[in-house]
Amino acid sequence: MVVVDTSAWVEWLTDSPLAEKVAPYLERLDEVVVPTLVQYELYKWAARERDEAAALTIVGFTAQARVEPLDTTRAIAAAETAVQHRLPMADAIVYACAQAHDARLVTSDAHFQNLPSVEYLGKPARKPRT
Repeated sequence: MVVVDTSAWVEWLTDSPLAEKVAPYLERLDEVVVPTLVQYELYKWAARERDEAAALTIVGFTAQARVEPLDTTRAIAAAETAVQHRLPMADAIVYACAQAHDARLVTSDAHFQNLPSVEYLGKPARKPRT
């Protein structure tokens, strides 16, 4: 199982230089867990950067995976994760979901870089301006 963080989804959706690294994880949606928070963040991003129709299409695509709602048990685990790893709320929820499923977390978000069971896809260094 794998949880693909919002940052990695956006890399894939924008066909960024990291898209090729994310793509293999999204080829088998039956092995992907999608926290509802990721759906929220993707909808918000797509509605802002594209339009409502694109946002609905993207969320519909994520719904083909195993969607995990935020319930009380997961919320408490996320709060404990936030304290333990000093993560912001959204990151803690996503990471707690991955941990609950014994899944790897695929991300390009540096907040997760040194945590266990994380596949951190570092962004390529930007070329200095001349």
